[in-house]
Amino acid sequence: MYHVLLVDDSRTMAMSLQAVLTKAGFDVSTASDGVEALEQLSSGPKPSIIMTDLNMPRMDGITFIREARKSHRFVPILMLTTESQQTKRDEGKAAGATGWLVKPVEPDALLAVIKQLVPGT
Repeated sequence: MYHVLLVDDSRTMAMSLQAVLTKAGFDVSTASDGVEALEQLSSGPKPSIIMTDLNMPRMDGITFIREARKSHRFVPILMLTTESQQTKRDEGKAAGATGWLVKPVEPDALLAVIKQLVPGT
């Protein structure tokens, strides 16, 4: 089974995305910020893909991506945020983001991107 680590401080958004992903057959774990997500990466199951918000308490998404890349170099990381500024996108790409989607995202569009990033899903 494919595992998704979903990092978002909005409980509503996390629950909504988790429902979509679970319905599509993914095993999903959630974290409310980058600090919690790094803890899960060090002790939990290895994710097939990581999806993270940008603006979160304690550790933002870009800092989280930089830290996650130290131990998970080849796992796709998808930035899923309300931010659409090109400078932020460039900063995310430089940190190691594989892709960038602007919320709200349609479930079918999200699953299509995951299918592109994680072969066999």
